[in-house]
Amino acid sequence: QVQLVESGGGLVQAGGSLRLSCAASGRTSSMNTMGWFRRAPGKDLEFVAVINWSVGRSDYADSVKGRFTISRGNVKNMVYLQMNSLKPEDTAVYYCAVVTKAYSTIYPTQDEYEYWGQGTQVTVSS
Repeated sequence: QVQLVESGGGLVQAGGSLRLSCAASGRTSSMNTMGWFRRAPGKDLEFVAVINWSVGRSDYADSVKGRFTISRGNVKNMVYLQMNSLKPEDTAVYYCAVVTKAYSTIYPTQDEYEYWGQGTQVTVSS
């Protein structure tokens, strides 16, 4: 079992920045990939960013490329999402999720994420 806790959300004006954190505990030695997702009001869960530290690669949704950066902390159980140039359409609940099992592609599908946090609210005002 892996437990995930997100933090760092809040209210920010358009153009501002926030850094989200995801702290993992439990069987963290088996983690190989962490992703960030978001759900805006009335919309489906949307992929935001992923980092696969087994192969040292990361990827982003087109809507956030160039503005968001996913990184792993010096403390291995921490992953961050630095969000710059925020827009009102970035308003959502943000979730982190992890994969501990092997998968056949560079990045897992949404269904392959095994553990999810409770989410942190990000609100961007215009």
